[in-house]
Amino acid sequence: MKTFRTLNLATEFFEKAEKLKVKGHLRDQLLRGSSSVALNLSEGNAKFSIDEKKRFYQIAYASLKECQTILKLLAIEDQEIIKVADHLGACLYKLLDSKITSVKKPQL
Repeated sequence: MKTFRTLNLATEFFEKAEKLKVKGHLRDQLLRGSSSVALNLSEGNAKFSIDEKKRFYQIAYASLKECQTILKLLAIEDQEIIKVADHLGACLYKLLDSKITSVKKPQL
């Protein structure tokens, strides 16, 4: 896979979320949400049509928003994860707003 900076940033966000000292159901939800961002970016990147790509990228964006809300609910003050989340959100928004070029389908 070519360098996909947004996916790399999503992976970094997941790793930072894993290191947070949070207990209970919101920790589980944060880890599921943060992994969802990376996984949906990866899956969307493998799709051929623009509509399919955007659908997975939108799911990734929604998962990030969920994670940001969890960080607020938990009053997380770790500026490092907040900064990564904000940067990731900007990258996802830009990705959704861009004209995504679809991969050419193989000719039969």
